[in-house]
Amino acid sequence: MREKKQHILFSIESALLFSVLFIFILGVKAQQSPAKPKIIEMRNAGELVKRPTTEAQVFLNDVVFYHEGAFMYCDSAYLYEEANRFEAFSNVIINQGDTIFVYGDYLDYEGDIKLAKLRNNVKMEDNQATLYTDSLNYDRMNNLGYYFDGGMLVDEKNELTSFWGQYNPENYEALFSDSVKLVNKQYTIFADTLKYNTSSKIVDILGPSSIVSDSGYIHTTRGWYNTITDDSQLLDRSTVFSSNGDKTLTGDTIYYNRTNGLGTVHGNMHLQDTAMKVILQGNYGYYNEKTEFALATDSAFAIEYSQKDSLFLHGDTLTMLTDSIYREVKAFHNVRFFRNDVQGVCDSMEYLSKDSILYMYIEPILWHENNQIIGEEMNIYLNDSTIDKVHVKNYAYSIQDRQKDDQYNQLKGRNMNAHFKDGELRYILVEGDAESLYYLEEDDGTIIGLNKTQSAYLSMDIEKNELQKLKLWSSTTAEMNPLSILKPEDKKLKDFIWYDNVRPLNKMDIFRRPKKDPTEKRVTPRQFIRD
Repeated sequence: MREKKQHILFSIESALLFSVLFIFILGVKAQQSPAKPKIIEMRNAGELVKRPTTEAQVFLNDVVFYHEGAFMYCDSAYLYEEANRFEAFSNVIINQGDTIFVYGDYLDYEGDIKLAKLRNNVKMEDNQATLYTDSLNYDRMNNLGYYFDGGMLVDEKNELTSFWGQYNPENYEALFSDSVKLVNKQYTIFADTLKYNTSSKIVDILGPSSIVSDSGYIHTTRGWYNTITDDSQLLDRSTVFSSNGDKTLTGDTIYYNRTNGLGTVHGNMHLQDTAMKVILQGNYGYYNEKTEFALATDSAFAIEYSQKDSLFLHGDTLTMLTDSIYREVKAFHNVRFFRNDVQGVCDSMEYLSKDSILYMYIEPILWHENNQIIGEEMNIYLNDSTIDKVHVKNYAYSIQDRQKDDQYNQLKGRNMNAHFKDGELRYILVEGDAESLYYLEEDDGTIIGLNKTQSAYLSMDIEKNELQKLKLWSSTTAEMNPLSILKPEDKKLKDFIWYDNVRPLNKMDIFRRPKKDPTEKRVTPRQFIRD
């Protein structure tokens, strides 16, 4: 008896479980089964004609059909009831929800899939834009119209043409491909593929594109452009060109406004001025197209290539201001530069092409061949980018490495002017508290001894790095000692430092930050004056 009850209970539970599963499967099938398409409704016609040669019903004069929220008008039509389809001829109009209107000369409408195929003189309108083409398929199920044989989309701001395109009136998104052209009063965009929103007026660039205007042009492959505000974000190494083509701004990501000409660059900025022959680079940059002011930071450097040998300049921050005639370059903090004939370091630097002077501030050091010059402030006068004169203010110390036996010719004073000719040091004038140590040689190269002088003023004539004439005046003292009696301390003037470890060795070495010897204490102008 007990076993019988258990069997009955098991059967009831199984039946309930089967019923639940059956109901669930029916529900899933019901969800998966598409709703039966609604039949196209004939709402109006002036005349009905039944022709024996076709199964279609022929309607004439003021024909009106209705199908799932859309009224469709035409002069005449063929209705195929069994296929739930009709063809419409002449003065075709589709009106959907009083917001979308489509016009054409011919319509083939399939009710089961809600697809309208319009041909010849087609126009699609909503409250944002109008689409013109000769071949349009309007998918009412997905609310999407697309053309494939050329078309044009027009709104109050822009006119877009392409070979292929589609438009969604619900979200106002348009997609264009193949020979895309956007025409605005201020500029024209040529593109391979782009997306356009007729409500926000924002263009999404999806392929190689150029934006051309009177102020210049932009080349990019990906990004967006706001056609109302002229703001844009350009990705994937885009380039902005000036109107005359002599300036180019390139970067991984560029935020640019065409109206005010302001651009910021993130990642591998490259700004080139071919007229002034200068390049500015950095991982972050800023450029004002109207004022022609540029800034670069984060591994920033500039290249000046007007001469046979290019000058490479690095600083924590670099700025450049150019116009059609002059150029101004400034470098701030940890400045280092290299050219084959000259190298230098300082805290800050400024170059003005108007007066052809390079200003070096705060602990400047300049190297030329085997010569080193240091001072409080240094002005380098250039002649066609070649050094013409170096003026060292307040404190000056010049050292020439003889490159043998730890021998150095030295000059020291308050102010110094070093004159160059054809890139070679030819004349030095020291004014105020002049001191010198100079090795004297015979014609055969034999060293006579080390000459030490002190005077108020000192001048040297130099040729091929050799002393030709030494002149001292006012309160002069001088002595010459043979090498055999010299002590190590006799070979160096006070505060001697040879900054060989600091000197830039090549164009890539400008990024190095050498650590100075902590025991080295560079003399300051005040210390010099006090001593």
